[in-house]
Amino acid sequence: MKTRITAMVSASAIALSALSGAAYAEPSAELIAAAKAEGMLTTIALPHDWCNYGEMIEGFKAKYGLEVNELNPDAGSGDELEAVKANKGNTGPQAPDVLDIGLSFGPLAQSEGLLMPYKVSTWDTIPDSAKDADGHWYGDYYGVLAFEVNTDIIKEVPQDWADLLKPEYKNSVALAGDPRASNQAIQGVYAAGLAAGAAAGAPAGEAGLKFFGDLNKAGNFVPVIGKVASVAQGSTPILIRWDYNALADRDTLAGNPPIEVVVPKTGVVAGVYVQAISAYAPHPNAAKLWMEYLYSDEGQLTWLKGYCHPIRFNDLVARGVIPQDLLDALPPAAAYEAAAFPTLDEQKAASDVIVKQWDAIVGANVQ
Repeated sequence: MKTRITAMVSASAIALSALSGAAYAEPSAELIAAAKAEGMLTTIALPHDWCNYGEMIEGFKAKYGLEVNELNPDAGSGDELEAVKANKGNTGPQAPDVLDIGLSFGPLAQSEGLLMPYKVSTWDTIPDSAKDADGHWYGDYYGVLAFEVNTDIIKEVPQDWADLLKPEYKNSVALAGDPRASNQAIQGVYAAGLAAGAAAGAPAGEAGLKFFGDLNKAGNFVPVIGKVASVAQGSTPILIRWDYNALADRDTLAGNPPIEVVVPKTGVVAGVYVQAISAYAPHPNAAKLWMEYLYSDEGQLTWLKGYCHPIRFNDLVARGVIPQDLLDALPPAAAYEAAAFPTLDEQKAASDVIVKQWDAIVGANVQ
């Protein structure tokens, strides 16, 4: 199961002013030719069921005829940076060309000289707060924390965090990770704190711990790392996870059992990932061509088909290029309007509190 550490950006990353956006133009013939001469792109940490990367990779291969060498699909962001460091002098198949990492890893990798700057042709439609001004890294997609609910077992589907405390949800609620180590789980605790009315940062972390302490005392919290299998089997019929993973699970299970995905009314927390090119990429032109594909309308819509909101979402909406069926497959747009995008400082402050005090306040050994 893929585990990544996700960082957040400010609300301005998504609350864009209207962007006119230019129609996507094909990459230059020179770039395409140079990429084809290299013949290969090496990726890392791209599971095919994560944000529809399976279709993305196949689409790129079909369009440009390059081979795609896929390394360690289940790697985390830290693993990706270590792979770059370990292969600085290696031009063989173990050296990644491109990275898909949590936002905090973008500035970190840049500070360590691991990234090659490159600005895609649609650069101006990527929010300034979700990219490095010089092009070392740039936001690619985002999601929000949601409830994935097995409605064969849960007949009254919870609509907000406070609902999870109801007695009918005994032995039902789980996180998709250990909040002492998993950022997705940490953000679940943080979101509960925001829903309780706490201020961003450490106060929301403290309030979230109290909420999960109450949830555990009520017997509603299940101390296991929830997965699609545990949702389907009924051991964790309510799972708190990123909406794109929950929606993909809904499709995978295909009604057996039926799954409902709910974005809570309050405490909606969103997270962004970023793309980057390795400074030591053995196939730098193929890497640039991959970025052009990801940030084209075609690539952005491919991510949306995997339920990941592409970073150019507002531009695509403004230009009317998103098929209605893709919009209809998502939770209502209004559900995302109140999403909070915590700053890195807010996230760190909350994370420090949650990781250090989970055992003392909640007392549930998640594993």
